Amino acid sequence: MKSEPGHGAMFDRTILGSADVSDDALAAMIDDDLGVSSVEVVSCHAEVAEYDLDALTTAGRYRVHGTARHAGGISPYSFFVKVVQSWTRSPQFEHVPESFREIAAASLPWRSEPAVYRSDLHRRLPDGLAMPRAYSVIDIDELSAGLWLQFIDHDSRRWGVEAFVRAAYLLGRLAASPTVRPLRCLGSTEVVRGYDRGRLEHQVLPVLRSDELWAHPLVAPAFGPDLRHRLMGAVDALPSFLEELDGAPLGSAHGDACPRNLLATSGDRKRLVLIDFGFWCEAPLSFDLTQLMIGEIQTGERAASELSQLEAVCLPAYHRGLIDEGCDVSVDVLRRTHALLMLVFFGFTAVPLEVLFGSPAPGSAAVVRERARAASFVLDLLDATRGM
Repeated sequence: MKSEPGHGAMFDRTILGSADVSDDALAAMIDDDLGVSSVEVVSCHAEVAEYDLDALTTAGRYRVHGTARHAGGISPYSFFVKVVQSWTRSPQFEHVPESFREIAAASLPWRSEPAVYRSDLHRRLPDGLAMPRAYSVIDIDELSAGLWLQFIDHDSRRWGVEAFVRAAYLLGRLAASPTVRPLRCLGSTEVVRGYDRGRLEHQVLPVLRSDELWAHPLVAPAFGPDLRHRLMGAVDALPSFLEELDGAPLGSAHGDACPRNLLATSGDRKRLVLIDFGFWCEAPLSFDLTQLMIGEIQTGERAASELSQLEAVCLPAYHRGLIDEGCDVSVDVLRRTHALLMLVFFGFTAVPLEVLFGSPAPGSAAVVRERARAASFVLDLLDATRGM
């Protein structure tokens, strides 16, 4: 590598801390990114990447960019650097009771994402799906890692129904792909029972049984007596629902397949780039449909009134994806599993439990109302699929 002399703002990467790489390693990554050799780094700067949602296992997101001279001229380059960590290092972990800390730490398996980027998953994904190229995965210490990834120039326009249909189809193919199957073990392989033993048993259900929650001024107007009664009835029936899910067919799952983690590239909106693999797992088929349909409602970006239309088109599209990968599960079995997973992984936490823990409220009263409407939709879907 050759680099310009001096260490001014043109070469400032100090913000990366221990996630930084040597100048020689950076030059090698630029060579690889640009498809050239013997680059001369003209400029390099690291800055915080703007992102409006915090994650307990993410310590930082950065963009590293600049220009490099090579035989063909001067070209720009750009990398996305993400620092992942055990959430035991998050300030929120201080609020976890001592007796629950071991279970709580295991509930967010931060090592899954580095493992996925070290794997050859990018070569195994079905046509239409991609993932950022990983140029370097650095073990910073025993509880954190740095990921140097391809910077994705993506289309941030709001999704229409067609985009959801396309995503659901591709997620179905991902779930049943025989080439992806060997890599399921990189993440959790006990996702439903693990979630029940951890988050539900110790965090969610005790709070749902608290009168203080239902009387909270943000909760009471949206989650009235009837909805509370229905949700608590589902809590009582949870053991039988979990037994149903024990027998559900399994597939590969991204684990957090909301639209913001499925990037349409600016030049090809039919191709989706998967990012954020922290919840990669083996899970019952249809697992990824929950976050696909609910993710933007949780954050106040989409109205719950759209759920009926999305349900009508996304589940059949997902089913087609399964079929195209050789999985012949019936659509009725898939719909019932989908309803159960929507309840377990969204329905109970649709109630903003965080208001009792001093965490920021989820946007506004309007957001809470939409979450309540979404919870009603999930309970209706559960009732409609009973006996399937």
